[in-house]
Amino acid sequence: MELKHIDIACLSVSPTNMRGVKKTPDLTNILPSVRARGILVPLIVRQNGSPTTYEIVAGKRRYHAALAVAQENDGIDPLPCAVMEAGDDAAALEASLIENIARLDADEMTQCETFTRLVREGRNVEDISLTFGLTTLQVKRTLALGNLLPRIRNLYRAERIDAVTVRHLTFATKRQQRDWLALLDSENDHVPMGQNLKLWLMGGSAISTKVALFDLTSYSGEIVSDLFGEDSYFACPSDFWTAQMAAVEERAASYREAGWPEVVVMERGAYFHTWEHERCSKKKGGRVHVAISHRGEVTFHEGYLTTKEAQRQQKGETAIKPVRPEISAPIQNYVDLHRHAAVRASLLSQPAMALRLMVAHAIVGSPMWRVDVEKQRANTDAIAESVEVCVSEAMFDAGRREVLALLGFDPETPTVTGGYAGDDGLSGLSVHLLKLPDEAVLSILSIVMGETLTAGSAIVELLGALLTVDVAAVWQADDALLDSIRDKQVIGRIVAEVAGDAVATANAGESVKVQRQIVRDCLAGTGGRAKADSWVPRWMAFPPSSYTDRGGVGSTERWNDISHLLDSETQACDDEQRPLAQTV
Repeated sequence: MELKHIDIACLSVSPTNMRGVKKTPDLTNILPSVRARGILVPLIVRQNGSPTTYEIVAGKRRYHAALAVAQENDGIDPLPCAVMEAGDDAAALEASLIENIARLDADEMTQCETFTRLVREGRNVEDISLTFGLTTLQVKRTLALGNLLPRIRNLYRAERIDAVTVRHLTFATKRQQRDWLALLDSENDHVPMGQNLKLWLMGGSAISTKVALFDLTSYSGEIVSDLFGEDSYFACPSDFWTAQMAAVEERAASYREAGWPEVVVMERGAYFHTWEHERCSKKKGGRVHVAISHRGEVTFHEGYLTTKEAQRQQKGETAIKPVRPEISAPIQNYVDLHRHAAVRASLLSQPAMALRLMVAHAIVGSPMWRVDVEKQRANTDAIAESVEVCVSEAMFDAGRREVLALLGFDPETPTVTGGYAGDDGLSGLSVHLLKLPDEAVLSILSIVMGETLTAGSAIVELLGALLTVDVAAVWQADDALLDSIRDKQVIGRIVAEVAGDAVATANAGESVKVQRQIVRDCLAGTGGRAKADSWVPRWMAFPPSSYTDRGGVGSTERWNDISHLLDSETQACDDEQRPLAQTV
């Protein structure tokens, strides 16, 4: 590492920082020291795509303390920083976790999230245990928390449920976890905790008929029902397991007939951990793993290899000795290029097919496509929180969940658009899209475009004007914006907008803080002032404008660059083409 002093304006918190970028850190025990002696221990940073900007891998609390002191003193000396080599996310994650464990105990869920990211970066359980001085069992138990539903993780993080209960929930299927949450929310039912939860998960002797893989009409054993006939159970567990395992073997045989190289029926009660496996297609040797819970539930995990097997496969250790191919490389090249030419010529007459192919490429990628999801990085935690809870984000998230269901994806997936999934994933998704009507495909395309639309770009200005976006319908002013306005000339113009010229003139000599409060009172209708509805600052409207002639408003500058594109002729042309585009 290289040690250097870096201006605080050139620093930002890295996404790899185990503390995250959104949560405001507790500075109680560090701020007095920074006020008195400054930053003594170097921050760990790395370059952030520019020779002059850096992201903080470890040292988020010191950075925020320095920001606080800089605001109090109108500046601070450059901060001491140890600069890492760029590009190794796994090393950055390790550096962040090692330092933070030493300085401030990380909660177990944060460790789990960081360990999981390390696994995805190529570290195995043994590597992690050696790095952090833990046993492999401790690492595995921490990683197992990743099997929990997000709400259960948040309950544990907030200390609403204890460690014993969480340990048992890591053994539960997703369906069992949802059933447990339903009991937790119920006012009339008792929710099992601790050791009682283990008994509930094991199912005891009461096995519900809902978990049966076989046809109940052909079951010869006894079935009992509750008084209302809503729930029924198998009277004899041994009879159930005989029929259930026969159904499992039948399903396993059908997988083998379908060409799967191996079907692994796991021992009853054994758990399938996704963090110990990697997805692998049937053609490349992926197996089907069958997990059977003590309650009788059976889950089929299709297309997985262990992490070690997948790594060996990538290194070519399991490659079969090559045999002489039927055709030479030049012939294969000739065949591929002519077939490619024939297919793309046929696409000219099949725009509906081309649309589906484009959507599939945008979602899972290909060697010829690279599509990145907009990360919506915020400069402050307040801005991040403001965007997360706004009406627009809620609307988009609801649309995203509908599309995830439409595609058959995991509803907890954070984005529809993902990384390159290989030819199998691309082909499978293309076939799935062919089964959907045009309206559904266009709704998927809208979500994909929304996820990959670059924030702070000219295309946002163009779309806002073309779509006549009304920001006031989905946004209202909050503290994240108002607290950021510190220019006296600008706040005076805003007072005139919401309260009128007379009020603005009368308070022109007041401080920014006083004028800001006037704006708040007008927007809320408090303090004896008339409520100003649907106010949107000029910078946020479509098209945008500015309050002064000083410049420096990004949205206005972008609009000035592209506004000439929207002349009357372009508008007319767009109106003519829009009905055609809607029918594709």
